[in-house]
Amino acid sequence: MTQALIVYASLTGNTEEIADITAELFEEAGVDVDVVECVQADPADYEDYDYCIVASYTYGVDGDLPDEIMDFYEELEEFDLTGKVFGVVGSGDTFYEEFCTAVDDFEEQFAKTGATKGAAGVKIDLNAEEEDVENLKAFVKGMVETYESMLGN
Repeated sequence: MTQALIVYASLTGNTEEIADITAELFEEAGVDVDVVECVQADPADYEDYDYCIVASYTYGVDGDLPDEIMDFYEELEEFDLTGKVFGVVGSGDTFYEEFCTAVDDFEEQFAKTGATKGAAGVKIDLNAEEEDVENLKAFVKGMVETYESMLGN
């Protein structure tokens, strides 16, 4: 069975909820999922998984990555994740000009690892609403389809 690791950073609980929804959707697609808070994870952990997912919020006016995920972010590019499928989801606040830039930052960082982008990142305003859950369903579907096409299925 294929396996996914979702590493998340959450301040208010919104991003943790997004990570949990994403995990549930992967499980519905027949994928075993582990969800780990970023301070408990290391990018090397992804080497044991087929799907590599980050769920992060964007912090502050300048669209910064959260402090607690910075080490993970910086170390990520040092790993060769060729053959893995990655995806990024995140929360932000449309009040700020820099909305959900953590999603973009992590997509760029994952690209340096040789992993294949499985689906466009999902950016969620604050907490997940019905429309966001639909976007997460499409995200997971795209991730699974990308992985299966890599296997030739």
